[in-house]
Amino acid sequence: MPIQVLDRLDALPAAQWDALLPRPQPFLSHGFLSALEASGSLGKANGWRPEHLLLWEGGQLKAALPAYRKWHSYGEYVFDHGWADACRRAGLSYYPKLLCAVPFSPVTGPRLLAPEPEQGLALLRALPEHLLAEGLSGAHVNFTDAALDAHLATLDGWQERLGCQYHWRNRGYRDFQDFLDTLSSRKRKQMRKERELVAGQGIAFTWYGAAELSEAHWDFVYACYANTYEVRGQAPYLTRAFFSLLAERLPAPIRVVLAHQHGRPVAMAFSLVGDNCLYGRYWGCLAEFDRLHFETCFYQGMEYAIAEGLGHFDAGAQGEHKLIRGFEPTLTRSWHYLLHPGLREAVGAFLQEEREGVKAYAAEARAGLPYKQPGG
Repeated sequence: MPIQVLDRLDALPAAQWDALLPRPQPFLSHGFLSALEASGSLGKANGWRPEHLLLWEGGQLKAALPAYRKWHSYGEYVFDHGWADACRRAGLSYYPKLLCAVPFSPVTGPRLLAPEPEQGLALLRALPEHLLAEGLSGAHVNFTDAALDAHLATLDGWQERLGCQYHWRNRGYRDFQDFLDTLSSRKRKQMRKERELVAGQGIAFTWYGAAELSEAHWDFVYACYANTYEVRGQAPYLTRAFFSLLAERLPAPIRVVLAHQHGRPVAMAFSLVGDNCLYGRYWGCLAEFDRLHFETCFYQGMEYAIAEGLGHFDAGAQGEHKLIRGFEPTLTRSWHYLLHPGLREAVGAFLQEEREGVKAYAAEARAGLPYKQPGG
């Protein structure tokens, strides 16, 4: 079946796209992805050209892959710069490539959108021919769920890559103290001290849904978000317009916690809720306060997840500092299909060795968790 390429998600009714979602995952929704495009946060000018792949049958949309033609590897959180450099040295073209992912969001979830698995597999099987026809070096599917992992493992040419993040699990805690009671004495005291240091600076927190946030609030949220990039000398990925558009198109999952010092906002954390998970995405502050990052990004989210009965808190991609606060090593997966046989062979050898290293690291990292040992 021929693949149709959609270069603007707004050209497709939201209901048609969202009907393909296997479960309530906000990052794959029409509202989230179309807000990225319509806000100018991505496009050909910044190296992200939407090329969503669609499969139709009898006038009905049967399967889709949210995809982008890329001329660089930024904003992906699965790092293949070394592969691109090797191609350049060998006189090969690595860019453009096709990326199937949620831009700027390293969250595990569905990527192949198809209620009927066989129709989704038809789209995957058609990909190699599409890559060749379009002059793309390969396809990369990042942060896949178990269902897609199982499919890709059966298809020739796809190579698995492992990564490691840190996620917090809510094991039916009654409140934050109930969670603290599961920790070793030393770690429990450390977390209490961190929270007391923040409270002692006169900082309090309030959670908001999209309907409670004004444009002035979004101005502050964006200023905080942009500042996290500016202090590192980088330009922010998202535009200011993205936040207002998302609040308009996908208000239900939005959660924002604002930190106030004596009534003045000083920091924020932006999250989305879906699929029994709190996804902490963006954070920022306009002034430095001791331990404020840990409270705003971690402890507030943990408390919120407990209060709302959410089983899972994904606070973002990086940070071994999460480990000692109860966030557990969690393996992530991406899959890569490379057309050039020499590149595919070299990457395959690298990935085989890397996978063993990532597994060993995750197993070793578990020893750093703060939980009481059995019998302790």
